[in-house]
Amino acid sequence: MRLTDTQVQQFHEEGYLVFENLIRGDKLKAYQDLFDELVERGRTLSIGSPHWSFEFNEDHEPIPGFLHKIQGVCVVEPKVLDLAQEPEILDRVQSLVGPDIDVFGTKFFPKLPNGGTSVHWHQDNFYFGTNTNRIVSCGIYLQDADRENGCLRVVPKSHLSQAIVEHHRRQGAHGSWTEVDESKAVDMAVPAGTVVFFSSNLLHGTYENRSDRPRYSTAWHYIPADLPLERFPRGGYEDRHIVRGD
Repeated sequence: MRLTDTQVQQFHEEGYLVFENLIRGDKLKAYQDLFDELVERGRTLSIGSPHWSFEFNEDHEPIPGFLHKIQGVCVVEPKVLDLAQEPEILDRVQSLVGPDIDVFGTKFFPKLPNGGTSVHWHQDNFYFGTNTNRIVSCGIYLQDADRENGCLRVVPKSHLSQAIVEHHRRQGAHGSWTEVDESKAVDMAVPAGTVVFFSSNLLHGTYENRSDRPRYSTAWHYIPADLPLERFPRGGYEDRHIVRGD
């Protein structure tokens, strides 16, 4: 199903779109099982294993077995690329980026119970070295997400200027982040199987997981095949994949 004109306008004006229950039934269960297997693999991996990162303890040291993220999850487990290629997703993203589509920067965040994290406030394009509006970031929630287990948060319309704000890092924390006026933020409490598109210039983040439930999600970025990202060149970056067209 392609996007309606109203949905395309909402994406460009507000900076995001939400599709609840887009992945469901046996298909959703199969993906949940696949990510269960990856979490189990993470319990026995050594700290410093390529692609795998772990949550930090109070001394800012990684905790063995407490998985934070798999960066390049479609490289680690190629079956995950099936999720990025789901027709229900690509038919919609095609309305925003055109018929020839690549995906890059594939990540899995298990958001494990009692302290799991993913990202604080940031803009994806900060990491990409660009402010292009041709990148559609995509979050897929394999389990119910709410404030307690760490749902997504966005600042609507924060993408419109295309300005990349200052980001910073802190010892014992993953990634870079910025500060926002949280009174303008919208919480994305969504059911399992929900897909969210948002501009790579949009300010977004998540809560930490303080519940006894996990919150599996993936995050990656759809782009037109002809977009020449210097840091992620087509054919020269292992986690950039052709998912539709040429």
